[in-house]
Amino acid sequence: MDLAELEDILKDEKSFRKKQVMHAIFHELIGDWGEATALSKDIREKLKAKCSLDINAELFESADKNTAKALITLKDGKKIETVLMLHTGNRSTVCISSQVGCPVGCLFCATGKMGFYRNLTVYEILEQLLFFARYLKNKGDRKITNVVFMGMGEPFLNYDNALSAIKIINDGQCFNIGSRKISVSTSGIIEGIKRFSEEDLQVNLSISLHAPSNALRSQIMPINKQYGIGEILSAVDDYINKTSRKVMYEYVMLKDINDTVECAEGLVKLFKKRPLVMLNLIIYNPTGNFEPSSRETVKQFKELLEKNGLFVTQRYEFGQAINAACGQLASRDGKNSA
Repeated sequence: MDLAELEDILKDEKSFRKKQVMHAIFHELIGDWGEATALSKDIREKLKAKCSLDINAELFESADKNTAKALITLKDGKKIETVLMLHTGNRSTVCISSQVGCPVGCLFCATGKMGFYRNLTVYEILEQLLFFARYLKNKGDRKITNVVFMGMGEPFLNYDNALSAIKIINDGQCFNIGSRKISVSTSGIIEGIKRFSEEDLQVNLSISLHAPSNALRSQIMPINKQYGIGEILSAVDDYINKTSRKVMYEYVMLKDINDTVECAEGLVKLFKKRPLVMLNLIIYNPTGNFEPSSRETVKQFKELLEKNGLFVTQRYEFGQAINAACGQLASRDGKNSA
């Protein structure tokens, strides 16, 4: 898909024309400009010549059809990933990427091994959501209900484009997904958290924590040497004071790394007296360097946290058979060579 010329083509048109175009792309989910009958033939021809609606993607589906992953090839040949997760009760979540590669370099993340290539444009971010919106439309039984910025890359290092994409996702004339159904996950970019606290949004904030101490977090997340736990917690405290919104701390469970009783007790010390906080335990989807904690270990870890008054959720595995962990497809066979 190539919508980079969209603004230039519509610059001399009346403002309602752009609304019509955005509605046609992101709400009606057209696949060809000929379907945009609200537009004049002249505009449709210009758009058809310069703004392709085709999405170059390779689709992988799990055997149970509850997870699908798309490997999208962008105009410059770079590849990004997006994942669809179908939950019970008709909830459909799409996990989208914000960068090609990632500069953060978490050791347990396949994307972290790729290095960083570039930020995604607004339309490259939206292309991922559009792919699965069309996919579900063709299946005829569901729509996207939730969106998480938790794919490849750090959204707060592509802040302006990520925020612009969020506004289109939320726009009633476009995807029309409620702001409280949109979540942004950051590894703890303080400047981004501070800016986010000033936005007039009801979008959810998540923090990728994954360790209760700076020493351990720095071992698996090098970004911690720049943004330590204390600084992150302080920024989040300020965010909560300004917005009164609950914040999720994500914690991927790594066998014999961060799943000990001592780690659980460390989390209790960090969060027991903090309001509007929830911990989300994530079953690790192996990418080669680490192993997932056992179910029994996760169960005991969760029980210890809850016993001490913490609000804890647990994310179950999705898509292990189709390499649904962040970056596993894009990094295979050197897909994103420089």
